[in-house]
Amino acid sequence: MQEFFYWIGELVGSGIRAVVDGLHWVFEQIDGVLNSFVDGLTEALGISSSVFSLAFLLIGLLLVYAGVRALIRTAVVSGIIWLLIGMLLLGWLIR
Repeated sequence: MQEFFYWIGELVGSGIRAVVDGLHWVFEQIDGVLNSFVDGLTEALGISSSVFSLAFLLIGLLLVYAGVRALIRTAVVSGIIWLLIGMLLLGWLIR
């Protein structure tokens, strides 16, 4: 009787181990893809791959987006201001 429960425990443990190994592989692949993307992006733009540089890049792109949206809504003055601030930030970041 004890051998039966040993066998069931071994089977359940092997199943759990397979699931954990599979999830580890998936997350390892996602990490590799994200690292490659960030390295390619930062190398193409000529910026460092630090979190602060990426945050400033995102903020600059959001400011440019806000400027374009303001221009589409025919708010010309605010659109120009948002675009100017966004382009200044991106120009400072990307040299």
